[in-house]
Amino acid sequence: MKVIRYGNPGYEAAIQALERRSQSIPEGIMDRVNDIVEDVRVHGDRALIRYTERFDKMDLVSSGMEIGRDELAHALKSLPSDERGFLETAASAIRDFHSRQKESTWTYEPEPGVTLGQKVTPLGKVGLYVPGGTAAYPSSVLMNAIPAKVAGVEEIVMVVPTPRGKTNGAVLAAAAMVGVDRVFRVGGAQAVAALAYGTETIPSVDKIVGPGNIYVAMAKKVVYGIVDIDMIAGPSEVLVLADGKANPALVAADLLSQAEHDPLAYPVLVTDDQSLIEAVGREISSQMAMLPRKEIAAQAIENNGWMILVPDLQEGVRVVNRFAPEHLELVVEDPEAVLENITCAGAIFMGQYTPEALGDYMAGPNHVLPTGGTARFFSPLGTYDFVKKSSIIRFSREALGKRALQVAGFARIEGLEAHARAVDLRIDPGAKKKWEG
Repeated sequence: MKVIRYGNPGYEAAIQALERRSQSIPEGIMDRVNDIVEDVRVHGDRALIRYTERFDKMDLVSSGMEIGRDELAHALKSLPSDERGFLETAASAIRDFHSRQKESTWTYEPEPGVTLGQKVTPLGKVGLYVPGGTAAYPSSVLMNAIPAKVAGVEEIVMVVPTPRGKTNGAVLAAAAMVGVDRVFRVGGAQAVAALAYGTETIPSVDKIVGPGNIYVAMAKKVVYGIVDIDMIAGPSEVLVLADGKANPALVAADLLSQAEHDPLAYPVLVTDDQSLIEAVGREISSQMAMLPRKEIAAQAIENNGWMILVPDLQEGVRVVNRFAPEHLELVVEDPEAVLENITCAGAIFMGQYTPEALGDYMAGPNHVLPTGGTARFFSPLGTYDFVKKSSIIRFSREALGKRALQVAGFARIEGLEAHARAVDLRIDPGAKKKWEG
């Protein structure tokens, strides 16, 4: 891992580079994604059949595009009891946490004759993208579908690629467990386009959520505006802010837990203790050699692994807020004291017994988090992402009369005479004759 020290030449430049990190888009990808999306928009199922044959080596005509309820039920029934228990425990925790985020319609009366408020309405239909094939991410099903269900979404439509016809039993079981309504065996940018525009078989939705590769991410970017999306997710990242009392073996384990995700993942340590940097470096080398995904982890450590030595935790917090990490671990003696100064982080893990992996599966808060520094302005996925809000405004004739001159006057400042007259006519039925005169 690369080491940078506060006060050394290049420190500020390195922090700025980390602060401004972003996922570069390889040349040609956006053009290919745009072509796929347009092809599906125009040709619907025919385009899906062609792309699935080309990319997944699967004939949708013979297999059928939709995975039936019987197959989903069979996957759940066939799940080993211990694995089913894991999913049920996680689902319960996720449901409990997200139920506390649920919002309700409200109104108030600021003065006689005036009612103001906000109407909260669940989205009608949501699309969920889930990676498939060799990837097995039932946690993605739980983390995306449960908040939507809690919010009251009427229908959840899931797409999951099945290369060469291979389905993942745990993913299908999770879909059955949480009540996903329909599941289709398509993936890639073409699946995102199908959810956005609809085809003869796949219905269009109001919002698309869920992780995927760069083609999926860019397709979501292309269709945003036709539908809503959760976010454009980049490589996973963790920043561990640690003091000299942190256990180096645990810090190294947490850095590696992100490094094994992706060669482009960001494992970052910020500390005010030089000896911890040295000890963590040794632990990473030792533990990485024993990992099944050590090649991936090694690439992430080489590409984006950083150890940052700061003079004190105050500077460490400044680095944290500039980096705005997806996952932040506060492995310090008094995490509560540090927490109040954290302003930019997706999820914050407090103390040495709260590893990031806990948040991925069992804690309850959502693991769909802003990456690439977007925690400066984005929040974790939540129940609030699956509702829309409408303002409620009601005035009596008497209440409108008290504001009429001001409203009409404001409209005329902006040169909008019809606006002003719409108010005048309600207060003075004879106003129309005055306009004619």
